[in-house]
Amino acid sequence: MARSTKYNPRNAESKWYQYWMDHGMFHSEPNDQKEAYSIVIPPPNVTGVLHMGHMLNNTIQDILVRKARMEGKNACWVPGTDHASIATEAKVVAMLKEKGIEKKSISREEFLKYAWEWKEKYGGIILEQLKKLGASCDWERTRFTMDKDLSEAVIQVFVDLHQKGKIYRGIRMVNWDPKGKTALSDDEVIFKEVASKLYHIAYQIEGTEETLTIATTRPETIMADVAICVHPEDSRYAHLKGKKALIPLINKPIPIIEDTYVDMTFGTGCLKITPAHDINDYEIGMRHQLEVIDILNDDGTLNEKAGLLVGEDRFIARKKIAKLLQKAGQLPKEEDYASNVGHSERTDAVIEPRLSMQWFLKMEEITQPALKAVMDDAVRLFPPKFKNMYKSWMENVRDWCISRQLWWGHRIPAYYLPNGSYVVAASPEEAVQLANKQYDQQFTANDLKQDEDVLDTWFSSWLWPISVFDPEFFKTGKKNKDLSYYYPTNDLVTAPEILFFWVARMIIAGYEYTGEKPFRNVYLTGIVRDKMGRKMSKSLGNSPDPLALIDTYGADGVRTGMLFSSPAGNDLPFDEKLVEQGRNFSNKIWNAYRLIEGWEVKKATGLPNETAILWFESRFNQALSELTDHFEKFRISDALMTVYKLIWDDFCSWYLEMIKPDYQQPIDQATKEKTLVFFESLLKMLHPFMPFITEELWQQINKREEGEALMCADWPKLKEFDEIIISKAQQVFEVVSQVRNIRASKGISPKETLEMTINTKNEDLYLQFGGIIKKLANIRSISFAEKEENAVSFVVKADEIFIPIKEQIDPEQEKEILQKELEYTRGFYNAVSRKLENERFVNNAPEAVVLKEKKKMTDAQSKINALEESLKKLDQMF
Repeated sequence: MARSTKYNPRNAESKWYQYWMDHGMFHSEPNDQKEAYSIVIPPPNVTGVLHMGHMLNNTIQDILVRKARMEGKNACWVPGTDHASIATEAKVVAMLKEKGIEKKSISREEFLKYAWEWKEKYGGIILEQLKKLGASCDWERTRFTMDKDLSEAVIQVFVDLHQKGKIYRGIRMVNWDPKGKTALSDDEVIFKEVASKLYHIAYQIEGTEETLTIATTRPETIMADVAICVHPEDSRYAHLKGKKALIPLINKPIPIIEDTYVDMTFGTGCLKITPAHDINDYEIGMRHQLEVIDILNDDGTLNEKAGLLVGEDRFIARKKIAKLLQKAGQLPKEEDYASNVGHSERTDAVIEPRLSMQWFLKMEEITQPALKAVMDDAVRLFPPKFKNMYKSWMENVRDWCISRQLWWGHRIPAYYLPNGSYVVAASPEEAVQLANKQYDQQFTANDLKQDEDVLDTWFSSWLWPISVFDPEFFKTGKKNKDLSYYYPTNDLVTAPEILFFWVARMIIAGYEYTGEKPFRNVYLTGIVRDKMGRKMSKSLGNSPDPLALIDTYGADGVRTGMLFSSPAGNDLPFDEKLVEQGRNFSNKIWNAYRLIEGWEVKKATGLPNETAILWFESRFNQALSELTDHFEKFRISDALMTVYKLIWDDFCSWYLEMIKPDYQQPIDQATKEKTLVFFESLLKMLHPFMPFITEELWQQINKREEGEALMCADWPKLKEFDEIIISKAQQVFEVVSQVRNIRASKGISPKETLEMTINTKNEDLYLQFGGIIKKLANIRSISFAEKEENAVSFVVKADEIFIPIKEQIDPEQEKEILQKELEYTRGFYNAVSRKLENERFVNNAPEAVVLKEKKKMTDAQSKINALEESLKKLDQMF
């Protein structure tokens, strides 16, 4: 029995989550008699702890899974974590440093031992935290991207793609992360506008006093210059053709060349060419067969080839070089300059373009089925605005650099022979066999040396929707029972920033290996931001602790608070007041049940609250229809608001007030039973959004058998609804609200009964709802007449309602009120009219929406007519 005046989420959350777990309600096994519904979690980094983005993402996934489960589908939500090569290695390196151990001082095997110990200690934290949120994952299926069988699948795919000629090894310009000391793919580079300086450096023309000024943001790389480049049509420099310039400070002569790449309008129209440190310079260098001089170490410090400032960090060297140039009289000008600078998505270090021997996956051909799938809506993106972005990326994608200079991760299965060649095989034993066969020699395992690099983390997670169900599939080519049943999965919920890192690549892998899409729908959430619009982050200190929020407001309150302003693909401006609103909603539901449960029952014949019951039944089914539409279009925030308004406004504010018995009076049994049926249906509708309080109350309504749960109950079945009674009730509610406004404006007590006279052509409406109007507005009698003396009046639709009052009416005040209402209604009418005059709206909007707008216009016109008539009568009366 619900005795507490306030809902205590802590008790309910721990109790019911354990109950669901104990009864295996999250677990799923293939069942050909039931429709499958599957989701794979975007695996959070094993280094991670729960943040606001995870909260939003996993709340949405849980809503979809819980609803599917209640619809009778065999719902399976696969959880897991990603090994996150760069992030985890950084954590382990930092941990070792605290122990006084440098990574370079220990072997790979020792380092990996520490890494696995770290993973075992910290790796499961985030999944445990998700349980606090109510995530109904199938925990028995939890996977880790470096589980033995998943790792074998990754290696098998590498071997397969290499055999197909789609993976190759070569020296290319790559994005280098000096902090992580590894190559990155293009997608792992985030460009940020950075305030920097443009340095104008004077290069002397060899054998002359003439100088050539070149503008650069990177003076520290001048020692790696191999040429000066001008546009062949730039007449300013035509006389320099074939001459050489001297690199400042070191006086090394370099040729002056011509190339159409140069922008004559930027800076001085001259470029210094540094092939080792700029991708465009590299391409110019290739065309002109120029030398490549790399003056940076892998940590971003200057090496011996620089000749100056050896060992200095690149940014410190930049300032020192500028001072040396200034001292030498070769820096005529410095100016502030804003430039887009690439940063590592993982470490936030400024990226260095660098020539490096790496492994690449050819992307041009393998991406085609995945591009077609999204363009043809075989895979649907929500919101669809991301289709164009996806198309642009897929059509302009470069080969994927898949190797990383790290120890933590899937080691590349390439084995080098003493002669410098290599073989690719799934294991050292297979590599030896392949080498012996290929070269007709007798190699042993000691003769072969495995590649030191590991694979890009995304090269494992792009297999996730397949490998979590059947890692052996990549070896056998045959689907096991799980993969046959659960794949393709239904929905993927993720963030737009990994649309290319992960989503596109999963689609590529899906078509490459199964010939099918990996999922039907992709719901792209927004970024959680603070009230100032800033992305929440640890560095800014603007992100609340999700677990502290749950502790304060309850998981249900946090879930709903996150969703109150979270439309798909749009950023969420988080405000703790929304979470407080979620908690208040919990208390509202709790108190509604306490009210109903507290009513004593009397046996009575008939159904005294028939009109109220008929109305709410229709209103419930109308809301259920709206909810279904919102879910189909992945408008999850709108779906929540539909349920929220149905419960808070329609059920609590109107329905319960309609049927509530007088103080200390009993209610008839039929009404109470029907109300409990309604309440139980509302709990079912609300359960995916607020699983804990709904389970708590559902279990209280009737004594349930052990093992029963709301989360496994049937989703409400949609029935036909009467739009006429819904419309009538809405009109009645407006009448009641207007009477309450009159009481407030005239200082009339809610306890004082009033009379009501109505000028209407629709007396049946007021006869049907008369008892409800009398009860909710405290009206003692309702009569019908064209006018009423000494009365305050208002108009609802085409009806004029008079409330006689004792005090003398101020005609000017009443006219002012009616005139304002008339102006507002005319404005509303004009707005709807303009919408209906818009051909694009009329042609593209659903027919039901257009009809609804037309009805709004008709109702507004009727109200305008009635208000104008009321003003005339007022003039006649006074």
